[in-house]
Amino acid sequence: MRTFPFVTVDVFTKQRFGGNSLAVFPNAVGLTDEEMQALAAEFNLSETVFILPPAESQHTARVRIFSRTTEMPFAGHPNVGAAYVLAREGRDRHGLLVFEEIAGLVRVEVARDALGEVTGATIAAPGVLERGMQIPVDVIARCADLSPEDILTATHQPVVASLGISFVLAEVAPHALAGAMPNLQAFREAAAARPEMKGRFSLHLYAKMDTGIRARMFGPLSGTVEDAATGSANATLGALLLVLSGGNQATYHIVQGVEMRRPSELRVVAEATAAGITAKVGGDCVEVLRGAARL
Repeated sequence: MRTFPFVTVDVFTKQRFGGNSLAVFPNAVGLTDEEMQALAAEFNLSETVFILPPAESQHTARVRIFSRTTEMPFAGHPNVGAAYVLAREGRDRHGLLVFEEIAGLVRVEVARDALGEVTGATIAAPGVLERGMQIPVDVIARCADLSPEDILTATHQPVVASLGISFVLAEVAPHALAGAMPNLQAFREAAAARPEMKGRFSLHLYAKMDTGIRARMFGPLSGTVEDAATGSANATLGALLLVLSGGNQATYHIVQGVEMRRPSELRVVAEATAAGITAKVGGDCVEVLRGAARL
């Protein structure tokens, strides 16, 4: 029987049982693809991370991220959580880590407190902002069980955007955000009508509040009815808002997961570079559980 230790952490929070839960296998050597997918389904979290030796020795690790149903090329909170776990094991180099992933290299800065204890991390998304098709307001309204009037278009039309993994981004009226509810059939119809999206139709709603930005992310087609904190989606949102503003750099404080009673706080910094619009996303983490899988 083979034994594989794991750690669970809550990401984008300072409090246990807040933020977005994540399972990390710090040494996944020996696990097959099928076993990784089965373990991710067994944990039943939005993502589970498996750490492997890097292909290039100058990098920290090869990181594989699995949702309940499929492997993902990149995701935000799994990278922040994995960096937190590995840095606490001393696997960073002067506060930096570099992860090899399907979407490319992910560079990570470790956060520490005054005593030198690891508190979290900030990751740089592996790509630059890419904008795709616009999605009709009525499609967004049906998917989120809202009225078309609740979808705001003064800043932008609902749009597909990506920094390594795509999301549909839509602004909604502040009063409408709490009442949104994913309609699975509408999500299926929206994805089926757009075969170029290859079955991925994850909807990131946001509202501008006096205190910053509040967000919710629905991904029922991948098994995540609602996500407590979506680093990749919020990084993409920050990049989109920056390019629409015409600025060179902007910082956003984004709160997600309130309606799930798992409040999460994300820090997003978007920047215009010669290559395009890039973004970083970071936050705090706390360890919750330790154990081992025996296969």
